Amino acid sequence: MTRPMTRQERIAKLKQAAKERILILDGSWGVMFQKMGLTEADYRAERFKSHPGQMKGNNDILCLTRPDLVAQLHTMYFEAGADISETNTFSATVIAQDDYKLDAKAVWDINYEGARIGREVADAFTAKEPNKPRFLAGSMGPLNKMLSMSSDVNDPGARLVDFDEVYHAYRDQVKALNEGGVDLYLIETITDTLNCKAAIKAIMDLEAEGLEHLPIWISGTITDRSGRTLSGQTTEAFWNSIKHAKPFAVGFNCALGADLMRPFIAEMSRVADTLVAAYPNAGLPNEMGQYDEQPHETAHSVEQWAKEGLVNILGGCCGTTPDHIRHVAEHVKGITPRQPPVRPHALRLAGLEPFELT
Repeated sequence: MTRPMTRQERIAKLKQAAKERILILDGSWGVMFQKMGLTEADYRAERFKSHPGQMKGNNDILCLTRPDLVAQLHTMYFEAGADISETNTFSATVIAQDDYKLDAKAVWDINYEGARIGREVADAFTAKEPNKPRFLAGSMGPLNKMLSMSSDVNDPGARLVDFDEVYHAYRDQVKALNEGGVDLYLIETITDTLNCKAAIKAIMDLEAEGLEHLPIWISGTITDRSGRTLSGQTTEAFWNSIKHAKPFAVGFNCALGADLMRPFIAEMSRVADTLVAAYPNAGLPNEMGQYDEQPHETAHSVEQWAKEGLVNILGGCCGTTPDHIRHVAEHVKGITPRQPPVRPHALRLAGLEPFELT
């Protein structure tokens, strides 16, 4: 029997694969859980049977109460052609889970079990198809509270959290994901760059203290046609703010469909000297909040990005399904991945806009 790869061997395989082909990320988790028609009992199981308040809708808790369904979704996305699948931990911080009155122990368990489940499925696929190893990204979402923007229109200085609280929330998540076995961290759907910087600092500090080093993938969110994140930054300003982390990959996800996201991915491709990743929604939601864009439509749009040399990693966000991912994987198969540019040395700073001193 072939021995399992060590984590550092998997990371080396991931980096090598990124040089050879456009990598495929999985798609939406929320829409797939919604399709399952889960009940309150599914979210509670025995452990949270008497927990106060409603638990339904807290998809991350399914790592503890319905791990079979979490493993099933990893399997469906890997079968559809995904190289990388995310842990089901998008909202698994003490700050976000406070909405459900969950304590730090439950939050740790969600992250650890989310990583353990994903690791088990990824390793099983790698064992079956060693020429196409599967990788696990630890999902770290944006939080439901922002550091850059006031929570009260009448008080510009009002904040529901401070930097230390956000930092420690992410720090606990990072430790649990790492212990559970992820191959990289995915700080995603970033609307507030300061929240993102707290997550980056948590990772860097833990690694300075001896935690095993893992690649970081950072994915921001351009909220509308203005071309800015919710905290006001343009694409290049966002990159200037986070490039010190030396991320394995950077890009955008959520909020927009592929047609509206394209100019911002093109701009990131121009300025970022690392891999560029994109996982758009299946178009924009209709009046009922549903996503109508069909798998072949999403795949056709991102195929053009691939042919233009804009991207290294593609996947799907809200509204996308394993069928969307299957179509994307088929459409970009054999297309040469983007070659990151070598940019001249310069002092590059950022507020809401970028500044470059040449």
